[in-house]
Amino acid sequence: MAEQFDEQGVLINSLVGDGTSFKGDLVLSGLLRIDGDFSGTIKTPGKVLIGKKGRVESTIIAGSVVIGGVVKGNIVAAEKVVILSSGLFIGNVTTPRLIVEDGVIMHGMCRIDKRNIPKQVEDSGIFSEKRGAKELWKR
Repeated sequence: MAEQFDEQGVLINSLVGDGTSFKGDLVLSGLLRIDGDFSGTIKTPGKVLIGKKGRVESTIIAGSVVIGGVVKGNIVAAEKVVILSSGLFIGNVTTPRLIVEDGVIMHGMCRIDKRNIPKQVEDSGIFSEKRGAKELWKR
């Protein structure tokens, strides 16, 4: 299989491609790109990238999230959430940094908090010292 890279040259180690539909729970490390349809939960200390054609109904707990498509659900990100101009987001977001481009459609609650680790992330265990990802919260 040929290696997949995003626009910045970062290796994509998990992919839900265009024309693909997936239901379930994903726990991974590294970068996940979704260009198809996904329903379930996503937990990763890495990055989640939803492409322009991506449609997601999910709870996402991640290091960072970039939304270019449609997302319905709740997001908790250790580093940041970026919603691109092509994005549509319905749900709640908790993160230390939120970047929203002009033209975004967004409906929900935002909690920008650099001091406290949200309880649902602590409970998920994905940012544990055992997994080597606790440092994400100390920035």
